[in-house]
Amino acid sequence: MNHSAKLPPLTYRGNEQKKMTLHLFLQIMGKIRLKSTPRKNHWWYVTQYVSTKGITTGSIPYNEGMDKFDITINVPGHQLEVSTSKGESASFPLFNGLSVAHFYRQLYEMLERLNISISIVDKPYDLKIEKPFGEITEYHHYDKAYTQDFWRTLLWVDEVLKEFSGRFYGKTCPVHLYWHSMDLAVTRFSGNRAPAMAEGARLSDKDAYSHECISFGFWGGDENMPEPAFYSYTYPSPKGLDKEPLEPSTAQWIDNRGSPMALLTYNNLLKAVDPRSALLDFLESAYTAGAKKANWDIETLKVLKLEDI
Repeated sequence: MNHSAKLPPLTYRGNEQKKMTLHLFLQIMGKIRLKSTPRKNHWWYVTQYVSTKGITTGSIPYNEGMDKFDITINVPGHQLEVSTSKGESASFPLFNGLSVAHFYRQLYEMLERLNISISIVDKPYDLKIEKPFGEITEYHHYDKAYTQDFWRTLLWVDEVLKEFSGRFYGKTCPVHLYWHSMDLAVTRFSGNRAPAMAEGARLSDKDAYSHECISFGFWGGDENMPEPAFYSYTYPSPKGLDKEPLEPSTAQWIDNRGSPMALLTYNNLLKAVDPRSALLDFLESAYTAGAKKANWDIETLKVLKLEDI
């Protein structure tokens, strides 16, 4: 089967404001889901999903659970949509010049019209921006072409991560987008508890890393890694992890806050004859490295191939 794919070009440099504008839109949507959705382990209840329309919160309960609503950035239509289980809907257009503050106010006006009342901590999380959403006017750079390319890439990555996810019998999270860092990720767990974090660790980290895990994902770049890339890390990070081989040959280990992280840049993936196979090879090699060094029961956790059944 030919798994070659014509993936769109995607860069970080030159698109910093476009990415941050989209990121802040997603944080507003995500915080609404966080406030309204029943708790689930490892923050799985706050995430967003890649859909046929764009990026969505999935269903969120309201009206004491008698109804649900969702919020979606409709990428092909370039509009923000809210729909409810009552058959109601509302939307407004997304365009260059729409500030984060205006997005925030318009979304809350729509929710009010739909009789949905939700109060959030209205400040960005982990983005070094102290202003509340309603005052952020400096980011107003929604870009149709950038958003389209980013979403098209996420559509493809989402499906590859789902194939990889299906090869593991252990506890695995859904493939979902974490809005705090804007990365599409999937995580595997060994089943063992991780050592307790230091007393001053953030609650978000304590819950995310309560158990041994190996995480895999894709993000669009930031100031520390100024290009889109695929990553994997093992927690807790075992000694000698960065001495293990990675595939393809363009993948490498880098230091991430004192721990090894496997990295494959998007640009290098684009050069592969078969990007899908190259990405699956990267994910498998990073998993094998972490699972081997952390003494996971690799064979027991491996899903049987159909021909083996």
